[in-house]
Amino acid sequence: MKKVGILGGGQLGRMLLQVAANYPVETFVLENDSNCPAAHLCDHFTKGNITNFDDVYNFGKGLDAITIEIESVNEAALEKLESEGVKVYPKPSALKTIKDKILQKQFYKDNHIKSSDFVITKNLAELEKHIDFLPAVHKVGMGGYDGRGVQVIRTKDDIKKGFDVPSVLEKMVVIKKELAVIVAVNDKGETAIYDCVDMVVDPELNLLDYQISPADISEAIAKKAAIIALQVVTKLKSPGIFAVELFVDKDDEVFVNETAPRVHNSGHHSIEANYSSQFDMLWRVILSYPLGNTAHILPAAIVNLLGAEGYTGMAYYEGLEEVLESDNVFVHIYGKVETKPGRKMGHVTILHKDKEELLKQVTLVKNSLRVITG
Repeated sequence: MKKVGILGGGQLGRMLLQVAANYPVETFVLENDSNCPAAHLCDHFTKGNITNFDDVYNFGKGLDAITIEIESVNEAALEKLESEGVKVYPKPSALKTIKDKILQKQFYKDNHIKSSDFVITKNLAELEKHIDFLPAVHKVGMGGYDGRGVQVIRTKDDIKKGFDVPSVLEKMVVIKKELAVIVAVNDKGETAIYDCVDMVVDPELNLLDYQISPADISEAIAKKAAIIALQVVTKLKSPGIFAVELFVDKDDEVFVNETAPRVHNSGHHSIEANYSSQFDMLWRVILSYPLGNTAHILPAAIVNLLGAEGYTGMAYYEGLEEVLESDNVFVHIYGKVETKPGRKMGHVTILHKDKEELLKQVTLVKNSLRVITG
């Protein structure tokens, strides 16, 4: 039985472990919070810092393989573990490229992968030199996550909102749709690709609000998105699972936005909606089993459950019973004891063959279920 570690114990680790119960695998989690969502689901829990070299190295050196649920991990420790024979998913080289948005954008450019134009800024003073490049989006190079570290800079008056650290200034694209494609790659280089999904982002929180899968797009755009996603993953030269986020502009051109080297919010629907979920697929990759079937069982929608504005404290799920009365609705609560505004507390997946009915159910869930304090 293989020993596999997960760096990070949040909701992604939790959902990975829920699927791990179906496989012959001994699971280990490293996280600095012993009450994290994944802590009680693993076989072995270690309290430690995933950004600390010694903590990550000591955690991983007795394992057969290790994976991540968040990019902000110590890749130097992963490089050492890899050199000593521990399989790392994704490879530290791919992680290093992706976790730094400056390197990520340069990677797209170097590999002729269509992405928005950009310039690199070392500080606010340099940002002020690029007023002619506006409107644009300023993204901090390291440490941004879930909408944090991103600022829209439309005019010179917005310059003060930018970041005084190395960052990427990306030319703003007039977006018609936001899409995501998830691709799995095994150690042999074989790939499995999921259907493109439509992502609707909350403009205030810059977080996924809800999504529809498969995306309501033409076959030509779906093909473009799939080709670009495969191009990104192939050039990263790493096994694992990757979520490639894309933009479609007013001219139906498709651009890469960002890539996540892990299971991703845009693939949560696959737990119920696809024959092999993104979490099942990653275990198949890590444990060297055949890649799973990515086909849809039914069209799906996801609604993110975010902490309601004005509520901080012990979480209470108002309207949960009403939502559960609906057919083909699946509620996933992440096990976080405390809520706060905008915090990811869970998601709801809705299945229905009729996309109009899916959108009605999305509205019902958004209007009925709130995460407040009890």
